[in-house]
Parts: sequence; structure tokens; C-alpha cells
Amino acid sequence: MPPISLHLPEWFVSGGATMWVLAFLSVVALATLISKILQFARVRPGNTRQADQLLDALRQGKPPAKPGKLTSPIDRVLWQCWNNRNLEEAAWQEESLRLARTALDDLRGGLRVLEVISAIAPLLGLLGTVFGMIGAFQALETAGSQVDPSILSGGIWEALLTTAAGLTVAIPTLAAFHWADRSIEQCREKLQDRLSRLKVVRNIHAESEPVEEDRDPAVSHAY
Repeated sequence: MPPISLHLPEWFVSGGATMWVLAFLSVVALATLISKILQFARVRPGNTRQADQLLDALRQGKPPAKPGKLTSPIDRVLWQCWNNRNLEEAAWQEESLRLARTALDDLRGGLRVLEVISAIAPLLGLLGTVFGMIGAFQALETAGSQVDPSILSGGIWEALLTTAAGLTVAIPTLAAFHWADRSIEQCREKLQDRLSRLKVVRNIHAESEPVEEDRDPAVSHAY
């Protein structure tokens, strides 16, 4: 069976071991990006339809309709917080923050992988270039007085291949990271806004509830 290098482009083989590492990182980054796209398409982190319906119904003094499937983290957290409305104020706020943090942490899964790859891919490419330049100058030294400019030029362009490969991996990975991070940041801002509005509505409902006075009816009729 012929070696696998025979089926690869010459420029890839010329890059050495660094090219294999960068190829592995590119596969990991692509798989992570696809998983984030599928996750965002499924949960729709910016969707606030059912959360807004809940807030509108509460502001109008109407009982909120039973929600459908709560896939959006904003919708899910708002309804969970509303179901916990009978908790004490401090406990309700702590539980609301916990639910919000949990929902956002679920969205952040995989972002660290994209961030790390976008940071180390250019460095790996530069490291491969440095090693390649060292090899090129060693070959030039070995040639002695019989210096052939093609030896140096060929070694330099082969060495620069890893830098180009590292940047090729890092740039789209960094763009993917910022896209996902911005989507989560927008979700966080919307969630914070809806939770603040829910807190106001909850306080209004708590103040408007009738307070039963434990008084003796006979005393009341005495006046």
C-alpha cells in the first residue's frame, strides 16, 4: 500500500509535522462551528416571543396562556422565574440569576475551543516557519562555497507555508468565535432586560394582592 503522503499535495507534505497539527485543529474548529450552528438553530437564543407574551399578559392583568415548547433560553428562564414567583424576594432573585447563568453557560459550550484554536494556530504556523528557516540555512551552510540560490529560496517558501496555513485556520476560527460570542451577548442583554421587566411586574402583583387582617370581628363592630 502506498504511503498516505503520496496522495497529499506537495505543498502540504513540504510543511512537515506542523501541517498535520494545523489540519487536525481545522477539523476540530469546523466540527465545533457546525455544532454551534445546529445548537443556535435549534434553541434560537435571540427569540423572545413567548417571554414577551408572558410580560404583555401580566402587564394587562390577564392570566398568561399556557406556553408551548420552550426552546429559547429567554422564554424558558422567564417562565421558570414566573413559576417561582411565590418565593421570597431575595430567594427569587438568587434563583433567577442561577437559571440565567445556567442557560447562558449551556450556550457557551465549545466557545473556549474556538478561542484557543484561533490563538494557537498562528503561533504553530510561525513555529513551523522558524524550524523551516533553520533547516534552509543549515542546507545553505552545508553547501559551502557551492551556494545555489534555489536552495535558500526553496527552503524559505516551504517554511512560509506553515505561517500561511496557520493564518488560514486562525482567521475563520476567530470570526466564528466572535459570531457565537456576540450571539450569546445579545441573548444575555435581552434576558437581563426581560428579567428586569418581570421583576417590576412581580412586585406590582405582590403589592396588589389583598392583605388579610387578623382582627377580632367583635372589636370591629364595637366602633
